[in-house]
Amino acid sequence: MISIKQLFYALTVEETLHFKKASEICNISQSALSAALNELEKQLGLQIFERDNKKVLVTPVGKQVLQQARSIMVQVNDLQHFAETRKSPLSYPLSIGLIPTVAPYILPKILPVLKQEYPLAELDLVESQSHILVDMVKRGDLDAAIMALPYPCDGLLTLTFWEEDFYWVTLKGNPHADQQEISSNDLKKCNLLLLKEGHCLKDQVLSACNRTNLEAQQRFSATSLNTLIQMVLGNLGTTLIPHMAIEALTAQHQSLSVVHLNEPGPHRQLAFILRPNFTRMSSIEALIDICRQELKHHSI
Repeated sequence: MISIKQLFYALTVEETLHFKKASEICNISQSALSAALNELEKQLGLQIFERDNKKVLVTPVGKQVLQQARSIMVQVNDLQHFAETRKSPLSYPLSIGLIPTVAPYILPKILPVLKQEYPLAELDLVESQSHILVDMVKRGDLDAAIMALPYPCDGLLTLTFWEEDFYWVTLKGNPHADQQEISSNDLKKCNLLLLKEGHCLKDQVLSACNRTNLEAQQRFSATSLNTLIQMVLGNLGTTLIPHMAIEALTAQHQSLSVVHLNEPGPHRQLAFILRPNFTRMSSIEALIDICRQELKHHSI
């Protein structure tokens, strides 16, 4: 009979494409790993891997087998954690992903409260771009992730817990710097600095500004909001940042002005994404309550 260990071994080899590295991760000898996979292939009557002394390849049918194995492992993981639903929230470790335009601004607010209210809570935090986090949640590599919507999360449950607008950041002295509000039409006359492709915030900013792309004047881009602010300070252009990042990014820079983007909002929503059959919903709900409480408390 096929065992869970065999499936775990096969998925580890797929990830590393190296039998020695996989055996070290699985904490077994390389010969034992090879024997277990040979037996798995014998039981299935299919060849999952092509291997020689130099490389390991996944066969076409092996890719289909491993896709099924990954789905089974996700269900097994959920089954192992089923009892946690009857325990107090956050009594079992959680792996949570966050996007770079959220993590640095929400974690300092919620982690101290989390430690106080749930001293035994264990969070494994992963920061990455949206498309990577969505895939990791679907694969079962993460329990949940905090995302900024709108963003495609097909097949996943989304639990929105916060809404916010964007704010325009410029150097004082800009003709619009003293305004309380600025429109997308006004921004067409500005050199707008945005994050690189692959960051969902870029698409959300363009959508809020009713623009599908940037003109040729966009010569600079960055991979973090902090870098965008430094570029503004260097008089390379202006930028838009989410509400939650204003204090952290601009409080120490008296030369900057912050102006609300006067376009229909909210410009983005924050949400937890998770698999629909995720069993530890009480833990996610506890995190949502803390996030809402602290974001409201720190709201400016």
